[in-house]
Amino acid sequence: MLNAADNALESRLRKTLPEAVFRPLTPGYLEDPRGTFKGQEGLLLAPGNAEETADIVKACNVAQVPVVPYSGGTGLVGGQVAPDGPRPVILSTERMNKIRSMHVEENVLVAEAGVILADVQAAADEVNRLFPLSLASEGSARIGGLLSTNAGGVNVVRYGNARALCLGLEAVLPDGSIWHGAKRLRKDNTGYDLRDLLIGAEGTLGVITAASLRLLPKPTDISAALMVVPSPAAALSLLALAQKRLGEAVSAFELIAGQSLRFLADTMPQVRQPFETPPDWVVLIDLGVSGGQDAKDLLEELFAAGFEAGLVSDGLVAQSQAQRAEFWNIRESIPHANKLIGAIASQDISLPLSRVPEFIDRATGVLAGMGEYRINCFGHLGDGNLHFNAFPLDGQTKAERIAEKPLVERAMHNLVAEMEGSFSAEHGVGRLKSGYLQDYGDPAKLAAMRAIKNALDPNGIMNPGAVLAK
Repeated sequence: MLNAADNALESRLRKTLPEAVFRPLTPGYLEDPRGTFKGQEGLLLAPGNAEETADIVKACNVAQVPVVPYSGGTGLVGGQVAPDGPRPVILSTERMNKIRSMHVEENVLVAEAGVILADVQAAADEVNRLFPLSLASEGSARIGGLLSTNAGGVNVVRYGNARALCLGLEAVLPDGSIWHGAKRLRKDNTGYDLRDLLIGAEGTLGVITAASLRLLPKPTDISAALMVVPSPAAALSLLALAQKRLGEAVSAFELIAGQSLRFLADTMPQVRQPFETPPDWVVLIDLGVSGGQDAKDLLEELFAAGFEAGLVSDGLVAQSQAQRAEFWNIRESIPHANKLIGAIASQDISLPLSRVPEFIDRATGVLAGMGEYRINCFGHLGDGNLHFNAFPLDGQTKAERIAEKPLVERAMHNLVAEMEGSFSAEHGVGRLKSGYLQDYGDPAKLAAMRAIKNALDPNGIMNPGAVLAK
């Protein structure tokens, strides 16, 4: 039984914590970017280090008060807001915003949880290194939240998810103890891996306060290309061809439907597009090479090989870094254009790579049998992650058809499950998809997850309602 964060709890905390920890609660802490959830008012606390975080969590555990960790607030599944239950402590990581150390020879950077992703990228760049995690919200997303959700982004095909870029964590566990695990070790086989347990747990097993992050050598040359393909199947064949010819130099491989480009033209005409008439399918390929190779030349050779194989019919290879940035601006503007149009239902799914084209065909057919929709399919084809979204017809509003959302989502998730995919690829489960986890999760895995949750957080204070439904 959880209790509200009342004046008595605040008074106890004020006796041990500095005034800077206590922050005025503004509406931004109670909102999620899609407007799906509205958080309830709570006691906002912003600790400046692991010790202050531990004092807060320990007091909440004793008083059995819920703790909702808050990072950059960019999550899309409601993991950072609590719409119901007793008044929570909202624990923001914003004051834990220092890069503690840089170890260039080791390719390691140690950052506190509140450091913004773009600042980590910039710090790595200053020492001629790369931190390759990259996503649209990198200007506001914070490291703790990115690790807590095991964020993906555009470079997963080469560098992996956030989990693959983390060597160790410092974290406060639900009883208020501090785990000093932010080590810089590449190998550490000393029992259960708490790092992997906390990454992706979405704040339900503790609060990440710092992390040791892997850096990579920077490619000496980078470029990008937009290539027109006749179908998703052809795009998948082009991916295989690119990886055969270029290996791990392929940093990103994005699939973009013509509907994405039409939505952009309708809502954001200032975004420059290279095609006078949007083709049905385009891929955006990003390449990073070293050793004296020329990325632009390699992409031109790939285009020629793809054209000869019947996989590519048109395209452009960036002739400058400014043009490469224009190509990426198109891709990164698509989610905003979608928001302006207003989706009935948005999917963040993953599938075995070879089944992606089949899913697109079958899902399109399933939706056609349910009604008339505009479908916008785009995403990270290189790692099998699609955003398959259903929109109302031109002239209709989202509000007119929002009642169809549960039926559309259920139909899509049923198909994903049948095809051995996942209903959550990179956004996490949060509160939005906790019911789907119960419906589609493996029973043995769910039982193990609940056992872990009960063992580490017997009072259930950590982000209640997220991931595991109440």
